[in-house]
Amino acid sequence: MPHRVGVILSGCGFKDGAEIHESVLTLLTLDRLGCKVLCMAPDIDQARVVNHLTGQEVKEKRNVLVESARIARGEIKDAAKVTVDDFDALILPGGYGAATNLSTFGKDGPKAQVNKDVARLVKEAHARGKPIGAICIAPGIIAAALGKTAHPLLTIGNDEGTARNIEACGARHEGCAVREFVIDKKNKIVSTPAYMLGPSIAHVAEGIEKCVREVVALI
Repeated sequence: MPHRVGVILSGCGFKDGAEIHESVLTLLTLDRLGCKVLCMAPDIDQARVVNHLTGQEVKEKRNVLVESARIARGEIKDAAKVTVDDFDALILPGGYGAATNLSTFGKDGPKAQVNKDVARLVKEAHARGKPIGAICIAPGIIAAALGKTAHPLLTIGNDEGTARNIEACGARHEGCAVREFVIDKKNKIVSTPAYMLGPSIAHVAEGIEKCVREVVALI
């Protein structure tokens, strides 16, 4: 039986949803490893909508699940309808949607709230010893969900302000280069900076592939 890996998306586009490069690189690596992928996203409105050409916020309403379906080519489930028994490991790509749609980490930092279904899946996966991968800013979700109880070791690269917020949630932070990853073996959590550092898709791809491979190896 192939390993089943859940991927939680947060929309489509790095300024207000899931980072597309990070998401696609995650899906590509999982496919190359022969995994069965279950994409999911919460059925909620986006916190904001940004014109990716101008970078300006616009007055539109977009749905996180509907937008995420663009990346998943329509093969996606409402996170509310997913249970921990549906996957063997969980991976969260980054993008500002992780910090604004899946959680409020972007504006609230250590006081961040996590979407109830995302929090449920992360906490239940951890409780069952199922590996979790977090890319780019997504470690903020892990810190907000598990920081006070599991004190996970995470990385977002080397941004001092974000690292302080990770630690203020109760997690621990370790600096990391874009091509590398940090592993918390006790908690089975793997993270990599990706576009928190950049500078290009080639650099980001190396770190994401290593991170995803490590998550799968932990199953």
